[in-house]
Amino acid sequence: MGIFSHPTPYNSQVYSELRKQAQQSGELFVDKEFPAEEKSLFKSGGKLAGIEWKRPKDICSDPHLFVEGASSNDLIQGELGNCWFVAACSCLAMKKSIWQKVIPDHKDQEWDEKHPEKYSGIFHFEFWRFGEWVDVVIDDFLPTRNGKLVYVHSKQENEFWSALLEKAYAKVFGSYEVLDGGELAEALEDFTSGVSEPINLVEGNYATNEKDRDDLFKTTKEAAENEALMAAAIPGVNYIILEALSQRTPANLNYQPNLQMRWNRSTDVGLVIGHAYGITAVKRVALEGSWSEEWNKIDKSSREKIGLTFDEDGEFWMTFEDFCKHFTSLAICRVVNTSFFSLQKKWHSAEMHGEWRAPHMSGGCINNKETFHNNPQFLFDVTDKDGDEVLFSLTQKAGRGGEEKETVGFTVIKVEENRRYRLHKVPTHQVEKSSSFINSRGVFLRHTLQRGRYVVIVCMFKPGGNGTFLFRLYTSDSNHARELTEDKPTPSFWSSLCCCALIPSCRYAQHITQLTVLSAAGLEKQDRVGGADPYVIINCEGEKIQSPSVQDSLNPSWNISAVFYRSQAMSKPIKIDIWNSNPIRDDFMGRCLLPATEEAENKVVDVTLIDRKDKAKTHPGKLKVKYTTSRNLQFL
Repeated sequence: MGIFSHPTPYNSQVYSELRKQAQQSGELFVDKEFPAEEKSLFKSGGKLAGIEWKRPKDICSDPHLFVEGASSNDLIQGELGNCWFVAACSCLAMKKSIWQKVIPDHKDQEWDEKHPEKYSGIFHFEFWRFGEWVDVVIDDFLPTRNGKLVYVHSKQENEFWSALLEKAYAKVFGSYEVLDGGELAEALEDFTSGVSEPINLVEGNYATNEKDRDDLFKTTKEAAENEALMAAAIPGVNYIILEALSQRTPANLNYQPNLQMRWNRSTDVGLVIGHAYGITAVKRVALEGSWSEEWNKIDKSSREKIGLTFDEDGEFWMTFEDFCKHFTSLAICRVVNTSFFSLQKKWHSAEMHGEWRAPHMSGGCINNKETFHNNPQFLFDVTDKDGDEVLFSLTQKAGRGGEEKETVGFTVIKVEENRRYRLHKVPTHQVEKSSSFINSRGVFLRHTLQRGRYVVIVCMFKPGGNGTFLFRLYTSDSNHARELTEDKPTPSFWSSLCCCALIPSCRYAQHITQLTVLSAAGLEKQDRVGGADPYVIINCEGEKIQSPSVQDSLNPSWNISAVFYRSQAMSKPIKIDIWNSNPIRDDFMGRCLLPATEEAENKVVDVTLIDRKDKAKTHPGKLKVKYTTSRNLQFL
């Protein structure tokens, strides 16, 4: 569901109805689903001394949802270790169209000095959860100590949007405590319904690998231009590892960093360890000198000319090389645009829910060769002749706060052009790409694929587990994505009653043949200028598969595969025709008739080309074909 989809009331609490009831009763709303009690603070049963739950009107005299609008520099973290959430809120504040979705009808929710009777102590916020938007209702009791907010709050003491947003988010997960430690990428997805890509800048070696760093710069620049939310961080543990590696020498191999000293302190260049920074812009400029607040000294017209403006207090610019050197992680959340009425890149999306269920639909990763195919499988096409960059996102339905996440991932496999049934065997050479396998809520992959048909097998790392998931993919063109649920063709009603092969409705598949047209050699010249632009058409029992043409070649390579479930294998060979592509009328170049009836696996043959009318007449060239045939329809 997209960012503008209609939300579902969380816990069946309908904001408009509850607000109306509170106004009619004259009493402020009290949320019994998430009460102002210890159990809303701690899921583990802990306690926090000196806590009083207060409404904003009891904390200050002039409360507001917003004071002079939302700003990415508004927020202070508080006593909870949820800098990831604070960073996501900062990113959210930078995108008006998005925060107005998360904080709906904000003007109507705002305190109104002229109409104080509208205030009912009730607020609502929207989050994206496992494929749908949910509308979360809360009262405005907030935990305080000595009259001050304990958790996330704004710099302006009378601004409460961040504190109320945090409370609604805590309600979804069961308590404030559950927000202590989390993933920035997950919060960004929950605010946008987007697709988050976490990037480890250390493991990717972007600080020293100039080519990969340039590719990453292009990725972040394109993401920024398409309104993605981005943030970078220096998690405390990561920085300590970096520090240890930088300090170790042959004379000091046992160097151990001081954990207590480095946590929540600043790096040598002033970046705070354990905090995240929202990325407000990515620009390519030619400028000499260091990055710092000194850049503020550049006159305004020069800064505007090169695009280096400072729109918020606390903003600073840095070179991308220094960025990769001093930060350890980056999160890019693409708010995927599926609207045709937009200047941004248009994506074609597919969202599919599924589940792993032992023992028949939870076969583990590809290391488990005998059971790997016993997993959910999803088919899609890349239709652009030049290939396409595809975004994949797997989200397992696992909450926070003690709910164990499984180690999950997926494998992308190139399959036959006409594959319609589930895979039962996965040769290694067909594997296009595998994602990382991690015990995280989400797994992301961005990969460029050539034109063709693919199957994604979504799996847990180990076989035998149970769980539910959401799988999403995005392509530049139509992808025809769908789940594969059937193992083989189902015999028709008539075929079960009749064995007459002469009647089409009575035929049923008895053989499966996978055929790959690899290449041809020594074809006859066709064009006045150049050799030929040959392509092949594979015809089996009425089903045709056509390859792209290969430009100007008499020794073309196609490597195009098809799979056929054959009811007349013994009487009708597979027919492969070679044609020369022309603007007006194509030229016939030769035919191959391949019986492929005997049991064989990956058999390669060179076949002489014959005429389509006179089988005794040959044409120049030979065709190289590989095929597998079996009477077991689930052999492939």
